[in-house]
Amino acid sequence: MTSVAIVYYSGYGHTQKVAEAVGAGAGAVAGVSVKLLQVDANGELPADGFATLDAADAIIYGSPTYMGGPAWQFKKFADATSKNWYVRAWQDKVGAAFTNSASLNGDKAATLNYLWTLAQQHGQIWVGLGLLPSNKKDSGPADVNWAGASGGLLTISPSDASPDEAPRSGDLETAKLFGKRVAEVTRKLRG
Repeated sequence: MTSVAIVYYSGYGHTQKVAEAVGAGAGAVAGVSVKLLQVDANGELPADGFATLDAADAIIYGSPTYMGGPAWQFKKFADATSKNWYVRAWQDKVGAAFTNSASLNGDKAATLNYLWTLAQQHGQIWVGLGLLPSNKKDSGPADVNWAGASGGLLTISPSDASPDEAPRSGDLETAKLFGKRVAEVTRKLRG
């Protein structure tokens, strides 16, 4: 069985919705188990969180983008991974990431770059989105990869939208396809 862990922080519920969609996509791949680990409001993982991450074949990171970077709660978790880093516990595991913010851009690339750097410090093998952007005149939020991402998953939740309203269907479908891709690549690498 190939295991995928998704570790994320969600301040308002939108990023959690993305994490669940990524998990649904990964879990749809035969022979793949998925575990979602939510970083809490104090920046802490559940009691078995680090053991779950250490045992996973792939770790997908997720954080909302706040003020051009990851939420402080996610950053606190990331800083706590230095013990895992020191012993190379996540070396050669697959790594991938997603972020959500209210704006189409919202400096999400800075958060994605932070998450990529975290994965690279741990020696992980990065998997990007792998989808063409929806960039035609008639493209819109209902389309797959409307945000035009490549390095990871970018989703949009307008500031006045509840988690019931956003992210929109196109972003959630993109999230499922992303989770599926990460799971399939991990299975290939783990042979």
